[in-house]
Amino acid sequence: MFDRETTMDELPDHLVWDILRKLQKTNDRNSVSLSCRRFYSLDNEQRYSLRIGCGLVPATDALLSLCRRFPNLSKVDIIYSGWMSKLGKQLDDQGLLVLTTNCPCLTHLTLSYCTFITDVGIRHLSSCTSLSSLVLHFAPRITGCGVLSLAVGCKKLRRLHLIRCLNVASVEWLDYFGKLETLEELCIKNCRAIGEGDLIKLRNSWRKLRSLHFEVDANYRYMKVYDQVAVERWPRQLVPCDSLVELSLGNCIIAPGRGLACVLRNCNNLEKLHLDMCIGVSDSDIIALVQKAKRLRSISLRVPSDFTLPLLNNITIRLTDESLSAISEHCSKLERFKISFSDGEFPSLFSFTVQGIVALVEKCPIRELSLDHVCSFNDIGMEALCRAQNLEILELVHCQEVSDEGMILASQIPCLRVLKLSKCLGVTDEGLRPLVGSQKLELLVVEDCPQVSRRGVHGAATSVSFRQDLSWMY
Repeated sequence: MFDRETTMDELPDHLVWDILRKLQKTNDRNSVSLSCRRFYSLDNEQRYSLRIGCGLVPATDALLSLCRRFPNLSKVDIIYSGWMSKLGKQLDDQGLLVLTTNCPCLTHLTLSYCTFITDVGIRHLSSCTSLSSLVLHFAPRITGCGVLSLAVGCKKLRRLHLIRCLNVASVEWLDYFGKLETLEELCIKNCRAIGEGDLIKLRNSWRKLRSLHFEVDANYRYMKVYDQVAVERWPRQLVPCDSLVELSLGNCIIAPGRGLACVLRNCNNLEKLHLDMCIGVSDSDIIALVQKAKRLRSISLRVPSDFTLPLLNNITIRLTDESLSAISEHCSKLERFKISFSDGEFPSLFSFTVQGIVALVEKCPIRELSLDHVCSFNDIGMEALCRAQNLEILELVHCQEVSDEGMILASQIPCLRVLKLSKCLGVTDEGLRPLVGSQKLELLVVEDCPQVSRRGVHGAATSVSFRQDLSWMY
C-alpha cells in the first residue's frame, strides 16, 4: 500500500486530472478518488458538476457537506423525479440559500420536480452573479415574481428553460429580459399562462436569441375557443431574428403577417426548424422562410388535423407540394426531414404527394427521412429512394401503402444503414428477406408490424430491435 501511494505521488497533477476527466460515470470516479489520499484531494478540486436528488437526506445538511467537499462546482442538477414523502424532505428555499452561499463558481443550475422551492428560494439565486444557465422543470410554487427577481440579479443569464411552471403567470420578467438583450437560449413549455402574444415583450432580445423552444399546453389550449386576441397583440412588423439558429414551436397559432409568422419570415440563419401541431401554418409561411434560411439542415413538420377552429375560418392553411418544392429549391444543405400527420384521416385532406416527397429527397442531401402517417407514400416512393445517394436513415410509421414489393427495394438504397418500421400493415417477413445476411444495415428496428415475425428480422442487420404490441389495432 505504501509503494502504491508513493507511485501515485510521483504523477504530475495534470496527468491525474486527465485520468479523472476520462471517467464519465460518477461511481467510477468515486471509486478512483478513494484509492489514495492524493486522488481524493485532486478529485475534490476538479469536480465541477454534481447531480443529486432523492438520496440527499437530510437535504440541506448533505448539500452543505458536498459544497464544502467540492469547492469548484459550476454545474449542479437537483432532480426529484419519482420523489415520495417517505424518501425524506426535499431541498427547500433554505437549501438554495446554502447552495448560493457555498458555491461561488455556480454557472449552471437545474431544478427538476423541486416542489418545495418557492419564489423566496429563487430570490436567493439572484445573488449568483455568474449564473448563466437555469432550468426549472415542474416548479409549481414559483411565480413570475420569482423569475423577475432572477432576471434582475443574474445579469449574465444566457440560457433559461421554464417547463411546466404552472404558476408563472405574470410576464414582466420577459419585458426585463427584452431590455437586457442577454438571452441566447429560451425554452418555455407548457406554462399555461404564457402565450404567443407575450413573446413580443422580448423586443430587441430577438437579435441575440440563438435558440427558441416555445410550446403551449395542448390540453389547456384546446379547452378554450380560439380567437385573435393573442396574435393581434403583435403589430405587423419585422422581428429581427438574425441570430436564431434553432426554432421549435408546439401547439402555437400562426396568423398571417402577425406574431410568430413574423419570426418565421425573418430567420436568415436558421439551421433547425420544428413545427409541432402549429395551427395556421401555410405554404406562404414555409416559402418565405426557406427563401431566406439558406442554412437549414433539419426540418420537422407535425401537422394538425382540426379545421374547425374559429380563428382559421378565413385563413388558408393548406400545406401542399408547393412547400416541398420551395424547400427542394432553396435548402441545399438540408440533411434531416420529417413529416408527421396527426392521425390517419388527415393526409387525405392535405396534398403532400409521393412525387413532392421524392423530389425533395433527390434534390437535397437528405441523410435522414422520417414519414409518419404519410398515406401518400407507397412502393413507387420506395423505388424512387433507390436514387437517393445520401440517404442513411429511413423511418416509416403508419405508412400502410408500402408493401413487400416496395420494402424489397430498401436493400438497393445506396447508403442506407438504419431502417425503422413501426405499425406498417403491408410489410411481411418476405419484404425484409433481401436484407437477411446482406450485412447492409447497421440497425433494424421493427415495432408493432403485425405481419413481421422475430424470425423474419433475424440476421437482417448488425443490430436488430424487435417488438410486437398489436393493441394499437383494436
